[in-house]
Amino acid sequence: MKVFLTPLMPFLLFVVLPDGTFSSDCPKHCSCSTPESILCFQRRSSTIPTGVPPSTKHLYLFANGIESLTPEGFSGLENLEMLDLSQNKIKELPDKVFGHLTSLRNLDLSSNQITHISEDCFKGMALLERLYLYSNHIKTIHPAAFNGLEQLLELKLQGNQLTSLPTLSMPRLLLLDLRFNVLPILGAADLQTPNLESLKLGGVGLISLDEKLIAGLSNLHDLDISGNQLKTFPPVLTEARGLIHLSLAGNPMGPLKVHDLQNLGELRELDISSLSLQGLPEEFSELFPHLKKLTIAENPFNCLCNLAWFPRWLRAQGITLERTQETRCHFPPRNAGKVLERLDHREFGCPTTTTVKTSTVKTSTSLSVPVTTVPSTTRAIAVPRPSENPKDKEVDFPLPPIPASPSSSSIDPEVDQHFCPSNTCLNGGTCRLDQHGHIECNCPHGTSGIYCELQGHHRPSPPEVEIPVATVTADTPDISTRHVTSTSILLDLHRYIEMRPYIRGIRLTYCNLSGPDRRPMQLNLPASYPEYRLRGLRPNSTYTVCASPMGAPSGIDSVCTEAQTTAQNSATEARIEDKTTMLVPAIAILLLVVLIATAVGVVCFLRRKRIKGHLDLDCEPSQLELEGVKAGLDNGQLPQKQPELMIPEPAVQNGNLEYEVLLLQDHCTSNNNMSSHKPSYF
Repeated sequence: MKVFLTPLMPFLLFVVLPDGTFSSDCPKHCSCSTPESILCFQRRSSTIPTGVPPSTKHLYLFANGIESLTPEGFSGLENLEMLDLSQNKIKELPDKVFGHLTSLRNLDLSSNQITHISEDCFKGMALLERLYLYSNHIKTIHPAAFNGLEQLLELKLQGNQLTSLPTLSMPRLLLLDLRFNVLPILGAADLQTPNLESLKLGGVGLISLDEKLIAGLSNLHDLDISGNQLKTFPPVLTEARGLIHLSLAGNPMGPLKVHDLQNLGELRELDISSLSLQGLPEEFSELFPHLKKLTIAENPFNCLCNLAWFPRWLRAQGITLERTQETRCHFPPRNAGKVLERLDHREFGCPTTTTVKTSTVKTSTSLSVPVTTVPSTTRAIAVPRPSENPKDKEVDFPLPPIPASPSSSSIDPEVDQHFCPSNTCLNGGTCRLDQHGHIECNCPHGTSGIYCELQGHHRPSPPEVEIPVATVTADTPDISTRHVTSTSILLDLHRYIEMRPYIRGIRLTYCNLSGPDRRPMQLNLPASYPEYRLRGLRPNSTYTVCASPMGAPSGIDSVCTEAQTTAQNSATEARIEDKTTMLVPAIAILLLVVLIATAVGVVCFLRRKRIKGHLDLDCEPSQLELEGVKAGLDNGQLPQKQPELMIPEPAVQNGNLEYEVLLLQDHCTSNNNMSSHKPSYF
């Protein structure tokens, strides 16, 4: 009797499921963890499976290789509520193809090859709440394609090839995702969705944000307008007081002003990365009392004293800085390439406070330099200094302590003296502290800017320490690169500056020709910088770098060069190759040990099999339970489907894509020789 039962044991284990459901109730190559849920994976079939029980409510058919759909394939499935057909090869949707699915509430057709949405393909789906069509090749949608979908809550169309949008009249719609299409103009007539809470318009080519469109969305909480062509901050956002999540990243709108953001006090997440910001005003910390996440990556920050408040504010408010490694300093050179959040207060070059005792001088002769003392207060000692320009304002400078006169009879209290850090102001400028303790630069005649970095036609006097100038010839390019590493490029600007003595500053523009993101980055440098190192670059990539006079129109007197960063692991690979010969004996010994262990294991396995006479499982097959793929669905877990989004990389980096995934938890191990056919999901 034992001879006949042994071959049947594996078969019986896989025929009867843990819940008592026989596999005969399941379609071929599918798994039925509960009577109402069916998961089919790795079927490699061009059609939907047959034999699906009429009681099925959730049917998952993602990544099956399905190429076509027919209405007859869904016949008898009137109870189906969830249908996942994502990551297949479907090219078209026949009219009324889902007509039998009168109870369907969630339909996922993402990551297929659909090119057109016809008038009647969703006919009869009056209860549909979520429709996912993202990452297809959709070019056109019939104006009446979504008519009748009045219960729709979510519509996702991102990552297609749409150039126009039919009027969306959906009174209950809460989420609309249109990212990465070509929709430069969207008006209030296009979106008749009064209850919309989340609108995603990233990368659609917007030139302006329609005021009537946003004003008509009184419940809007989440707005993404990143990666567009907005040259100024949209004024309508000053009235959008209910926003909680806002992304402005990657627009050419330049620095933000405090009054632009002052009415957005309810924000909890803000993305202002890639806006060419060089700093943030300290008033920024008072605008967002509820902020929890902030993204300011890929901005050329000037990490000077006026930005020292920022890391301290992040820690005090418990704010998470997203993309921390991409949030680095570009200026001054001592901080270039450093992670902004990790800078100590002293690294920002803020002035230190020292205590100096001064004495009141009692004498009949007048001092050449007056001393100001206040009996019961502490303040900086200031003296007027004649300016080179009569129109310049008088600037206070610290006064060294004056030795006490023999006739002195009283000593004033201690007075704090504030000193500016050296090399803060450029081109011979001198620095001082204003009444708030912020650094201000007194610029010589002919220079201007926050740090005197801009020069006019009158060159300032040369610095005390001479900068070595490279020897140039007629064949020397105006700009060149040297000392290239895996993440930085050192630019030689000697000749560019020498040939253009009239320029006030240099505008550097660089972009990565090898990576997925080719958006140019801009930096403004003073004309006194003969060398500058670009940092935070990608390894093994080709960069083009262009220099042009600051303030000149784009392309005028522009000189460009190219350089390629080195591979990051080249040195490591070389060391590995040198040690290869040393590893050969050790590998041979290891292989011998493995062969011996394998032989012993086989002998033990055969003896054990001979004794037991049948195969044992270390655990029972785990049950597949449903997890809520969409909000409000059942709880549980399913295999996670691999995302195959045809969407540009930056959107994936930002974590903004809202495709839902499933999880497979199957930890059952066996001691038999049957191969496990688990899917390799993301």
